[in-house]
Amino acid sequence: MSGRPSIAAVAREVGISPSTLRRWIAEGLVPVGEDGEPIDTTAAQARVVVRLRERGYTLEQIREATESGRLASSWFADLDAGERGRWTLEEAAAETRLEPALIRRIWQTVGFGGDLERLDDDDLRMLRYSAAVLEAGLPLVAFLQIARVYGQAMAQIAEAEVRLFHIYVHEPLMREGIAAWEIADELREMTEATLPLTTPLMDYVHQRFLRHFVEQDIVGHMEADLAVDDGDVLGRMRVAIAFADLAGFTRLTEEAGDEEAVSTVERFVDEVESTLPEDARVNKTIGDEVMIVGNDPAALAEWAVEFQRRAAARDPAPRIGVHCGHALYRDGDYYGRDVNIASRVAARAAAGEVIVTAPVMECCGPSVAFTRLGEVQLKGLSEPTELFAATPAKRS
Repeated sequence: MSGRPSIAAVAREVGISPSTLRRWIAEGLVPVGEDGEPIDTTAAQARVVVRLRERGYTLEQIREATESGRLASSWFADLDAGERGRWTLEEAAAETRLEPALIRRIWQTVGFGGDLERLDDDDLRMLRYSAAVLEAGLPLVAFLQIARVYGQAMAQIAEAEVRLFHIYVHEPLMREGIAAWEIADELREMTEATLPLTTPLMDYVHQRFLRHFVEQDIVGHMEADLAVDDGDVLGRMRVAIAFADLAGFTRLTEEAGDEEAVSTVERFVDEVESTLPEDARVNKTIGDEVMIVGNDPAALAEWAVEFQRRAAARDPAPRIGVHCGHALYRDGDYYGRDVNIASRVAARAAAGEVIVTAPVMECCGPSVAFTRLGEVQLKGLSEPTELFAATPAKRS
């Protein structure tokens, strides 16, 4: 006995009849071994065919995609998968001592889809980790927020891995006219060589950033930046916030095309990240807009002014708005009135300008000069906001 699953077992796992699977194998849609029996990639490819059929693709279209190598990467989609469907939700609850309702909540918070009545060994392992974290004393509200951040971050990482692998490895192989089976073999070899490296790499990056933010949290407590006030609102903290984007980006997209526009944004974000003060970081990007969060309003304003000085000849030119105040930290992001003010301030800036609010201006030293612009009614705010244009101070 080879220990490999039978055609009937694979068909049952995928959710089709054995006769359908045999027909797909005969038509070259699903790979099998030289002996005609299922191999490691049989179930993965069969699932892809099922999904494509559900979306309305014909067998002929799927065959053409298979022969061209476009579906080559799907043949190792089940790499390192656990034993499917071994655990029911009730069994998982009994094993982990988590209520079924809580398991569902964790599942949804992380962002997983799928049937919770068919859990594999890896699913159960993740739930055991979750139970251990909660038993160690982490409040449920904090755990769920961390779980949501993990889910969003790991989904973005996984999507980037697949997209970039496809763009820079899979597509070039197809353009070279390499046979589909050879593409699959090469992709499999590369994937098996690189996958063992991803976990140590992510663990190292995580540990390094964790040390950084622990240090920042200690400094924040010492400087009383972390405040629980206004009715003991948990997660309310004092922050400096900047928004930066490229003026005229839409025009650039129309004139130069999407590829050139995206390259411009990538260079812009790289320059922002590489020049920020030590205590500041890019919190998120939305198109060509970058949201930056830090602890020191003066350092952020000085950075913005220097960034604009260096970018004087750039086209399209950046525009930056800086504000400081309080924000609520939830699920890895910052919310509240002061975040909205920072965004509105940036929207009032022209190309090449840095505009700040009065609280930022009051924190800055002599290296930055300010020109009062007056009180401005920002969109969505009931009270006018005093704004200042920030520029490098003239050296005597």
